[in-house]
Amino acid sequence: MIIGKKKLPVSKLRALVFYLLVFFAVASIPSCKVGRFIWYNYANITDYKIFPSRPLHASDKPFRFIEALKNAEIENHLRIVNHAKDTLSMKSFLEKSPTVAFLILRNDSLIYEKYFHGYTESSDVASFSVAKSYVSALIGIAIKDGYITSEHDLVIRYLPELDKGGHWRKLTIYHLLQMTSGVGFSEKYTTPFSDAASFYYGRNLRNMVLRSEIEKEPMTEFDYISINTQLLAMVIEKATGRTVTEYLDEKIWKPLGMEYDASWSIDKKKNGIEKAFCCINAKARDFAKFGRLYLNKGYWNGASIIPEEWIEKSTSINRDSGGAWYYNRQWWIGSEQNNHYSAVGHRGQYIFIKPDKNIVIVRLGKDRAKEEWIDIIRQVALQL
Repeated sequence: MIIGKKKLPVSKLRALVFYLLVFFAVASIPSCKVGRFIWYNYANITDYKIFPSRPLHASDKPFRFIEALKNAEIENHLRIVNHAKDTLSMKSFLEKSPTVAFLILRNDSLIYEKYFHGYTESSDVASFSVAKSYVSALIGIAIKDGYITSEHDLVIRYLPELDKGGHWRKLTIYHLLQMTSGVGFSEKYTTPFSDAASFYYGRNLRNMVLRSEIEKEPMTEFDYISINTQLLAMVIEKATGRTVTEYLDEKIWKPLGMEYDASWSIDKKKNGIEKAFCCINAKARDFAKFGRLYLNKGYWNGASIIPEEWIEKSTSINRDSGGAWYYNRQWWIGSEQNNHYSAVGHRGQYIFIKPDKNIVIVRLGKDRAKEEWIDIIRQVALQL
């Protein structure tokens, strides 16, 4: 190819053709999840802007933490060993990291609160899979309310449209909670052709769930897949007769006195369903309230919000054969020695609870940046 009087090198010509093809492919399929994956690129914490959503409402009587901030004392005194084995002050480490919010609660007081990269206490952040732990809480509440008889109920009792025979007639709510359903699902985040990408960018979650198949006997092995949480949300919706956003709003958001409005992303504007495996979009302080609720075994200022028994079962080491010891009812569990548990989301979103020190830590960020954030947060907790 010749442009003017200069001949374009073959390598550049191929690159030009490739980018033109990509451009026209994306332009011609704006409604396709592959096109949206390419257009928006990798998922990030501002994705609440690109999806429709349902609202969660701030309380008329917001709860505010006792502020006993010791930012300078804590961040200058604490030391962090990063992935490269360098030792830094907590202040230096956080400032160099892609963290956007870092909060520490101890003994019900907010002792550290800091925001980075232009974020503030009123900034929304997409939680990604932190939402899975909220779905677990709603299952526990639905059992208490009598909408669900037991976590050992068959899923097809609530979703008869999934009665395809075979393993579907063995699948229970408990299998979904423990990520041992045996459903075939590709949980990959870097390709537009995975099931996870279809769930995240797709616009018909119900149909995708209905087309799924169980490939292994339930409770055979642990397999962390987002379809399990999506099925849990569909059970909640069918059992309660409400959307999961409405149920969360009524049972947790308002009773906890959330300071800010928030949202839960849905797959489409008309008759959409919540992306239950991800996508509660809220502020750091309100995420911290959820951690406080669990730290206090489901009680909020004397009122029982989530059954204490449910929280005790959900946050202990899982000893069931076929499951993973470190995962229990949509929560990530630390060892007996470490004594902590966490709600964890893509790119390093954390609500970390350490009962023996009466500590809750919230970390929100644009990325992990090679760090194992559970280790970083544990280092912080142990020095307090």
